[in-house]
Amino acid sequence: MRPLTIRIMEKGSLSVEFVHEALRALRAGGHDVSAVLQAAGIAPQVLTQAQGRITAERFSALWLHIAAVLDDEFFGCDSRRMKVGSFAAITYASADARTVHAALRRMIRLYALILDDTALALKIDGSTAILQLMPTPRARAAQRPLLPFAHETLLVLVYGTLCWLVDRRIPIARADFAYPAPARWPEYRLMYSSQLAFEQPQTQIAFDARLLELPVRKTQRSATAFLRQAPYNIVLRYKNTHNWSARVRHQLRAQAPEEWPTFAHLARALGVAPSTLRRALLREGSSYQNLKDTLRRDLALTLLETTEHPLPTIARRVGFAEPSAFHRAFKQWMGMRPGDYRQQHRRG
Repeated sequence: MRPLTIRIMEKGSLSVEFVHEALRALRAGGHDVSAVLQAAGIAPQVLTQAQGRITAERFSALWLHIAAVLDDEFFGCDSRRMKVGSFAAITYASADARTVHAALRRMIRLYALILDDTALALKIDGSTAILQLMPTPRARAAQRPLLPFAHETLLVLVYGTLCWLVDRRIPIARADFAYPAPARWPEYRLMYSSQLAFEQPQTQIAFDARLLELPVRKTQRSATAFLRQAPYNIVLRYKNTHNWSARVRHQLRAQAPEEWPTFAHLARALGVAPSTLRRALLREGSSYQNLKDTLRRDLALTLLETTEHPLPTIARRVGFAEPSAFHRAFKQWMGMRPGDYRQQHRRG
């Protein structure tokens, strides 16, 4: 397996729905959106495709550029700006904590000082720890609308930092959201958990309370290195790895796409019957073909963006024997031909 291919397939991609949400405050403030997209290396034409996607690196670059323009690391999702440097201050303060519990309590207090509209709370219910997001009394009194993107962003910041502090993913048993399922909700299975519920009383993620006693493994010195790469090192870095879909992805990443096993061989490698694996993936809203297509798509996006390989070479690297089959698949994934995507990316 080529090491480059492994790294690319581990990076992943995000729906352009997240980009549209991130740009909302820029547009509302009359800022030059095209200049920010260009600085982040995102072709504006990609955003016109309903099924468009961008790599995690591009979204992270966009995050930094929007924060610089607005002086707000929270995309304008709160009535008070989360000024540039706030996330760094919280990270340094958290790295001094002894356990996950202490770090989370510290983060809750600090975000309460920074944000006006959304509050964090930790509830322990028997063996389950629940991190809750809820509107503040001030936001309720002002009848401010709940912004799903605000909850998504705050969860990325808090949960991603916690995982980094202990140098591992903290498995999420269940995730509830206080709003209807957005168009991008399938991404939540990878971001949070396969156990999702929408239109709930409040947004919250639940995990094993014993994990609160995990020791913090990071220091302020390691926080400096972490912040140099933020937010890229938390966007999709600590994705859901504890379901059958994740186990299948792990098996596929260990091999080049042209060497991927048949479904029967894959099930045997995972120690289950093919029918059992098929039902398990179906319960998670996935399938073997869908998982293969997702990895191929993300690999193709990065190769088109970062290499000068001709399209037939990329087709082979992605696992297609015929370039024409790759062209058809790519158009189905992205709504455009791979050559057009590469040209638009270069213009962007």
